[in-house]
Amino acid sequence: MEGTVRKKKFCKAVIVFSLVISIISASGASNVNAVFSSKGGHLLVPMGNTVGIKLKSDGVLVVGLSQVEGGTFGPTPAASAGIRAGDIITQLNAKKIESVEDFRSAVKSLGEKPATVRVRRNGKDHQMTVVPVRNKNGEAELGVWLRDGIVGIGTVTFYDADKKIFGALGHSVNDIDTGIVLPLKSGSIMKSNIVSVIKGANGSPGELRGSFDLLSSIGRLYANTPKGIFGTLEQSKGMALREAIPAAKRNEIKTGKATILSNISGDSVEEFEIEISRIYPPGENGVRDMMITVTDENLIDRTGGIVQGMSGSPIIQNGKLVGAVTHVLVNDPCRGYAIAIENMIEAAFTRNAASIIFSA
Repeated sequence: MEGTVRKKKFCKAVIVFSLVISIISASGASNVNAVFSSKGGHLLVPMGNTVGIKLKSDGVLVVGLSQVEGGTFGPTPAASAGIRAGDIITQLNAKKIESVEDFRSAVKSLGEKPATVRVRRNGKDHQMTVVPVRNKNGEAELGVWLRDGIVGIGTVTFYDADKKIFGALGHSVNDIDTGIVLPLKSGSIMKSNIVSVIKGANGSPGELRGSFDLLSSIGRLYANTPKGIFGTLEQSKGMALREAIPAAKRNEIKTGKATILSNISGDSVEEFEIEISRIYPPGENGVRDMMITVTDENLIDRTGGIVQGMSGSPIIQNGKLVGAVTHVLVNDPCRGYAIAIENMIEAAFTRNAASIIFSA
């Protein structure tokens, strides 16, 4: 059925995780330097709590093209117009499209008359003309599968108590079918409870399974970037907070012992031992700044290592917050990649993000 929304978990910490588009400008270098140069360094609360994440896209995402049942054979109307999987539909004729329901309503009124469609592709807007066809029920269709949001579970990395800002995941929320970074219209997080764990094994990433109330928001998102998702937290409704610790600059991170904070049962956060086995030069692997190895037998016994849903688990070394878990190696669940906390701070404190945060 045209316009069907398929909801899937998105926090897949896998080596092939695709980072495509950032919706925040890279203007944060001066801001992050200012953050670290503040007296005594910047203090952040390391979290490790899993949360439910609900993200609404800006426009509707084309996740695939399909034949119209009862229509003619050949390219679908959308394909004939030049629409591709991964495009974001933002307007149909004069109607702004903000949801799948908006799109369905607009298409129904078309009949078989040509229509103008505006799509966003790789950050640029394109205008196309599409001619609908009627399905076996006599309804107009364009032959597209659409999605306007995603729901899943991920881990909060840090909380800035002064600015009430949180960072999570350490990577972007991408559409599971197209790999596109979903352009954020709105989003929220909810307290979650981990009810079971599917253990990871060689060739088969594991997974945290949890429950949460979609109507019980504890924070709102303002950015979805390749370096994490960021938002503001309503502390009164939030999780129990640990003591704030200094955030480490990249050059302070060393190979050797460290720990991660993760929520793998219920709503409790536990600390587990890892090893930072390699540090990559800046820019060599994008947001993959470190290779980490799980050495804690307790964690290995319970999860098999790093599993989906643990993306964002904060990494602590020598009393400082140094980064967050982002990926797992599919063929070795005890090893994975991590992002330096300096890079997450840079994304959180760009001028674009700050203008949204402090104007609210």
